[in-house]
Amino acid sequence: MTNPNIKAIIFDFGNVLIEWNPRHVYKRYFPNDPEGMEHFFKEVDFMGWNAHQDKGRTFKEGVADLSAQFPQYSHLIQAYHDHWMESIGEAYWGTIEIVEQLKQKGYPLYGLSNWSAETFPYARAKYDFFSLLDDIVISGAVGHVKPEPQIYRIMLEKIGRPAQECLFIDDSLPNILQANTMGFKTIHFTSPGQLKTELTQLGLL
Repeated sequence: MTNPNIKAIIFDFGNVLIEWNPRHVYKRYFPNDPEGMEHFFKEVDFMGWNAHQDKGRTFKEGVADLSAQFPQYSHLIQAYHDHWMESIGEAYWGTIEIVEQLKQKGYPLYGLSNWSAETFPYARAKYDFFSLLDDIVISGAVGHVKPEPQIYRIMLEKIGRPAQECLFIDDSLPNILQANTMGFKTIHFTSPGQLKTELTQLGLL
């Protein structure tokens, strides 16, 4: 079965195709102390800091800036850069199977991810399934992050179709809501099983 109204399908990467969790890096520094780890994340605003790298700032600049603000944590801040690959967990193989099925049906497939331009090449080299995608937009390479409207426009320019003909899949509700306002059809990802069910209901699988 195919859906003639959907001309392109766009996937987020982190926690849709691949597990991403920076806490994996810090388990060695906070053994049996999850509260200490969460205190560190909150005090330095780790996710906010990481978003700047996703938007194009180099890790060298990011580490230097945050270490200057929190010198007591400089070794922990540097550790994320040094051990970044440990933040990448297993692929979501259930999602990858879905991607393969959609590819076999002939749907153009794309990737749209908030990711540092420095680190994404390492993930891309690790997993062959990225080759299933026709094109990819990485936030760090274009200087915009989801849910900023401009990054969605950049994706649409790559695809060459209006938002109304595109299905966007992401685990972040703010990203989904922004896509909705721009006319995309969307699926708010929670699990491979849920994704398969919703794609089947749309007539895509």
